[in-house]
Amino acid sequence: ERASSAVTPLSIPYIPGLLAFREGEPMLAALDALSVEPDLLVCDGSGRVHFREAGVATHVGVLLDVPSVGVAKSLLCGDPDEPTDERPEGWRTPIRADDSVETAEPDAAPVIGHAYQSRQYPNSRRVNPLYVSPGHRVSPATTVELVAALCAGYKLPEPTRIADAYADAVKRDAA
Repeated sequence: ERASSAVTPLSIPYIPGLLAFREGEPMLAALDALSVEPDLLVCDGSGRVHFREAGVATHVGVLLDVPSVGVAKSLLCGDPDEPTDERPEGWRTPIRADDSVETAEPDAAPVIGHAYQSRQYPNSRRVNPLYVSPGHRVSPATTVELVAALCAGYKLPEPTRIADAYADAVKRDAA
């Protein structure tokens, strides 16, 4: 199959920073059911923009040894180089590790991702940026370029939009 789902009971509540423990197992089960091997995983969550530089995109990417990126709608941690409010479409700025991030380079404030303004409206600058970060086998700079190419005029990357629509259909059919 080119699309798959896994319906499993969730035993862990949503806790910021622990998404991989809540949703990692169902994600792995759904990916295991695919008939094609993905070239890239685009995860709805963080990669290195995480307190331990190990968000859900990192966990799943490492376990499957597949390149992965995290695309989050809110900033979990880190410090963007520039303010993120009211930016034009296509704008991006690095996110650096701050004191909340346990990093191998604590004195260097390494780049752990980017704030990326994927969509904006000409008359209203109220669309928040995405917070994109490498999960596994992808650099921060490549991550933002991949996400920019996958957004194609929409706020979210195309794989995320397709997965959201598929999940909605699965939930509708299960009801």
